[in-house]
Amino acid sequence: QVQLVESGGGSVQPGGSLRLSCVASGSILSIDAMGWRRQAPGKERELVAAITSDGSTDYADSVKGRFTISRDNAKHTVYLQMNSLKPEDTAVYYCNAHIRSRIGPFATHDGNHWGQGTQVTVSP
Repeated sequence: QVQLVESGGGSVQPGGSLRLSCVASGSILSIDAMGWRRQAPGKERELVAAITSDGSTDYADSVKGRFTISRDNAKHTVYLQMNSLKPEDTAVYYCNAHIRSRIGPFATHDGNHWGQGTQVTVSP
């Protein structure tokens, strides 16, 4: 059983910073891409940032220059450093990862896994 657990959300004023973390645990054999998506009330879930296993990154235009995604492969952890936060960044942030896991003595499973989400609120 693979689990992703996020932490680091909270409430900040505009211009502030937060650092989100997401740890994957379970019978993990390897992790390919990891990323962060967010969903604001009444809106669809959208990509915020993604990072491949070799460190290549991709960002939504709205966060370029303000957010930085990174990962620690040894710790099965992905981070999102968010600076210069704006009210429009308010959303529930979800971690996701494409993980190969062991499900039996001779069986593996490739799947996309999600965390439970962490709330980020930016307001004066």
